[in-house]
Amino acid sequence: MSLVSTFGAILSAWTGSVAGAIIGCINRIVSPRVVRLVEADDGGFAVETTAKADNLPSRIAFADGALEAPNLAPLFRGKRVEIVLQPKRFLFRPLELPARAADFVDGIVRAQIDRLTPWTAAEAVFGCTAPVAGNGDTISTMIAATTRKVATGYTQAVAVFHPSAVAVCTDVEGRADRVKVFEQSARGHLDAVRLGRALQLVLGAAAVIAVLSTAVSTYVGSSLGAQEEEVARQISARRAAIRAGGEGGDRSPLAALERRKYETPASVIVLEMLSRVLPDHTYVTELHLAGNKLQISGITSDAPSLIPLIEQSRHFTRATFYAPTTRAPSDPGERFHIETRVEPKNTLSAGTP
Repeated sequence: MSLVSTFGAILSAWTGSVAGAIIGCINRIVSPRVVRLVEADDGGFAVETTAKADNLPSRIAFADGALEAPNLAPLFRGKRVEIVLQPKRFLFRPLELPARAADFVDGIVRAQIDRLTPWTAAEAVFGCTAPVAGNGDTISTMIAATTRKVATGYTQAVAVFHPSAVAVCTDVEGRADRVKVFEQSARGHLDAVRLGRALQLVLGAAAVIAVLSTAVSTYVGSSLGAQEEEVARQISARRAAIRAGGEGGDRSPLAALERRKYETPASVIVLEMLSRVLPDHTYVTELHLAGNKLQISGITSDAPSLIPLIEQSRHFTRATFYAPTTRAPSDPGERFHIETRVEPKNTLSAGTP
C-alpha cells in the first residue's frame, strides 16, 4: 500500500469515527421515541413501540416500495424508526484486525469495502459488530453489508411520514446485539458517510487555508524585514552624518556656523574700526550694514580726506561717495555719504587700525 493510500485510509478512519461520535451525541441529546419494524418472512413488518394507542397498527405490509397500513403518520412522525431486516438480505464477512485498531474499525472497513464486498464504497452500506478480543494482540468483528439501494428503498418508504431518523439494522447469528448498517436523518439526511466526507472537505479547506496563511505570513514577514533593514540603514547613515558633523566636517552645522562667524562682519567691530579711522571733526549720523557693504552718512570739515583714511584700514576696501557732498548754511561742515566694503576680520588688534 502506497503512502497516499495509507494516509487516505487513516483519514477516512478518523473522519468516520468522528462522524459516528457526532451522530451518537445528536441522538443522545434529541433522544426521540423509538418505533421498531421487524421484517417477517412474508416481507411485511411487525411493529414494536412503547406508545400506547388502540388505533396504531401492529403489523405493516410492504409492497412496491411503500408501506401499507392505517394511521402510519401518527406512528412515525417525530420518532426514530429502526427497520430490522432479515439476515438473508446482507453479506457477512468476518474481519480480524490488530487490537490497536479497535477505535477505527468502521473507517478501516470503509476504506477497504471494495475488497471485502462486491460493491464500491459509494454503492455499499455496512455495519460491524462490537470487536471481540482474539488470540494474541488481535480483535475480530463481523461485517454486515448490503447495497445502498436496498437500504434507501426502505428508509424512503418511512421518510414520507416525517420521522426524526431512520436506521436499517439486522441480526447477526451468534450475537445478541444488532448491527446498524445505515442511518438517515429526516431533517438533513445526516449519516456517517456524508458527515465523514464533509469532515474531510473541512479538513482539506483548513489545510489549504493554513498553507495560504503560511505563505502570506512568510511574504509579509520578508517584506517587513526588508523595510526594517532599510529604516535601520537610513538611521545608521543619519547617525553617521550627525557624528561627522559633531567632529567638525566641512559640511557639518558647526563648520557652517564657524564659516559664517568669519565671513560675516561683526557690527561691534565695524563701529570700533570706524571710531579709530575717522578724525575727531567727523560725526556719523547714519550707518547701514548689509552683508559686507557699509554705508555711512555724517558731517565733517574735509569730506575728500575721509576716503584715503577709510581705505588705510585693513577692515575696509573700495571706499567711495555714493551721493554728492553738500553743505547747508546751518551745517557746521560738509554732509558726506560714503559706501565701502567691509572685510570680515572679526578680531581686534590693539593699537592697529
